[in-house]
Amino acid sequence: MPTLVLEISYLDFELCISFLLLQVNSWGAVVEWFRWTDFNECRPSSLYHMVCYLGSASSFLIGPLIVPAPNDTQVVDKGISQDINHIKDRIQLVLYAEFGMITVLFVAVLLYFPSRPPVPPSVAAASQRLSYRSSICRLLSNVRFLMIALAYSVPTGVAAGWSGVLDMVLTPAKVSQVDAGWIGFWSIVGGCVFGVAMARFADSIRGMLKLILLLMLAGASLASTWFTLTCLTRLTHLPSTAATLYTSCILVGIFINSSVPIFFEIFIETVYPVPEGITCGVVTFLSNLFTGLLLFFLTFYTTDLSWLNWCLTGSCVFSLILILFFRESYDRLYLDVFVSV
Repeated sequence: MPTLVLEISYLDFELCISFLLLQVNSWGAVVEWFRWTDFNECRPSSLYHMVCYLGSASSFLIGPLIVPAPNDTQVVDKGISQDINHIKDRIQLVLYAEFGMITVLFVAVLLYFPSRPPVPPSVAAASQRLSYRSSICRLLSNVRFLMIALAYSVPTGVAAGWSGVLDMVLTPAKVSQVDAGWIGFWSIVGGCVFGVAMARFADSIRGMLKLILLLMLAGASLASTWFTLTCLTRLTHLPSTAATLYTSCILVGIFINSSVPIFFEIFIETVYPVPEGITCGVVTFLSNLFTGLLLFFLTFYTTDLSWLNWCLTGSCVFSLILILFFRESYDRLYLDVFVSV
C-alpha cells in the first residue's frame, strides 16, 4: 500500500508539470528560427529534436540513480514516513538541478542567440507571412492541417505519457526500475539516430514525406502491438523474455520519435504561409494536452496498467489511418525550387 500511494503521488506531480509545460513551449520558436538557416527543414529540425530527446533519454538513467524506487529504499528508524521523505528530497534535488541548467541556458540565449541572419537564405524565408489572428483562423479551418496535427499529437502525446511511467508498465513483467530506465534510454537514442538519418533521406528525395510517415507509423503500430501482446503472455502465450521486451519497446521509440522532424516539415508545407512558430506551437500544445489527459486518467486507473499499452497501440493505428487519407502538398517547396530559379 505505501508503494501504491507513492506511485500515485508521483503521477500527480508529473501531471502538474505536464500542464505547466502546456504554457511554456520553445519548439515553435526554434522551428521559426530554423527557417532562416541555409539547410533544408528536416535536417536542422531533426538535429534539434535529437538534442532535446537526448536530454529526455538521460532522464531515464539519472532518475533511477538519484531517486530510489519505493521498494528499494532502505527504511531506517522512523519507518515508512522517512522512506517517503527521502524520496521527496531526491526528487527536489533533481528539480533544483534542472532549474539551474535551464537558468544557465536561458541567460546564454538572452546574451547570444540571434533573431535572424542578415540575408534570407531562400525565397520562402523572406516571403510575407500571415498575422497571428489570421494564422489561427487559417489553422482551425484547415481540415488537412487538423488531420495531420491529430496524426502527430495523439501518438507522440500518448507515447510521452506512456514512457514516463514505463517502470510501472513493466512491473508486471518483473522488470526492475533500472532495466526499465535502460529500455527507455535506448528507445529514445535509437529514435534520435534513426530520425537524423530519415531527415537526411527526406531532404535528398523531397516530396515523399507522406510515404515516409506511412512506413514509420506502420512500424510503430506493429511494434506497439507486439509489445502489448507480449505483456499479455498469459492470454497470448507469446514468449515474454527480456530480449522481446527490449526489442519491441525500443522499436516503438525509434519509429515514433524519428517521425517527429518529418511531421514538423509536413506541417509547415501544409499551412504555408502561416508562420512556422505558430504552427509548431499549436501541434506541440496538442501533444502535451494528450500527455496530460493520459496521466490524468492514470491517477484513477492504477491497478491494471495494460490499458496504457492498448492506448499506445490504438494511437499509432489511429495516426496511420489519418496519414493514409491525408492529401499532401508542397507550396513552400514549390516556391523555393521553381520561383527562386
